[in-house]
Amino acid sequence: MNMTEQGKQAYRVRVEQVCPQTNLLVGCAKAFVVGGTICVLGQMLLEIYMNMGLEQQVASTWVSVTLVFMSALTTGLGWYDNLGKFAGAGSIIPITGFANGVVASAIEFKKEGFVLGLGAKLFTIAGPVILYGLLASSGIGIIYYLVTLVGG
Repeated sequence: MNMTEQGKQAYRVRVEQVCPQTNLLVGCAKAFVVGGTICVLGQMLLEIYMNMGLEQQVASTWVSVTLVFMSALTTGLGWYDNLGKFAGAGSIIPITGFANGVVASAIEFKKEGFVLGLGAKLFTIAGPVILYGLLASSGIGIIYYLVTLVGG
């Protein structure tokens, strides 16, 4: 398809009309502050759990569980979307963004029923992460086993 110069210009004008204008520096600052705040919340939870007597590894697990639960809850209430619109990548990068993606896809397809909607679409985002995580960890485990077998 060959576009004329006039068509290209009309396309550029339309893109500028439709696409929101953003300030890169402001967007980065918002992402930094929100993502950092989520991480600070995680660190605070870690300290609280460790002060309750949990070992660091167990406390870290509880921090992850708590953050995922909080993200799922705020997604269900419709609040996480507003945070995402404000913070952009700052709300997506931490573990809370992954939980938001899983819950949001499940909520979106809930009206199609539990089996074909919720059950099938729940793993739209989580499925590839779980699959590649299992494959990578299995591959690394096999390599580790072979290295220790040979180097023995």
